[in-house]
Amino acid sequence: MAENKYISIAELAKILRISRIAVYKKVKKGDIKAMKVGRNYVIPSSVLVRNTINIKGRPLTEAQKNTIEKAIRKTVEEYGEVLKKLGSE
Repeated sequence: MAENKYISIAELAKILRISRIAVYKKVKKGDIKAMKVGRNYVIPSSVLVRNTINIKGRPLTEAQKNTIEKAIRKTVEEYGEVLKKLGSE
């Protein structure tokens, strides 16, 4: 997985089946490493994959890992150019 792929707070919340507020709290607490881009946060996929145990409190199943990978691919396909531009500022 490339280092320049990101996932949004909302997408992570959907994948983890928790609220966006819960994800924001984990970001603020430091359980999830995220970068602020404008008014929003993005989570580098490399950080997400390495820290899944810290995020969920237990290892992810293969199905959950596949769901995360699929969401990351979709995000990069749809917003890749925007993320590149935001990352270069």
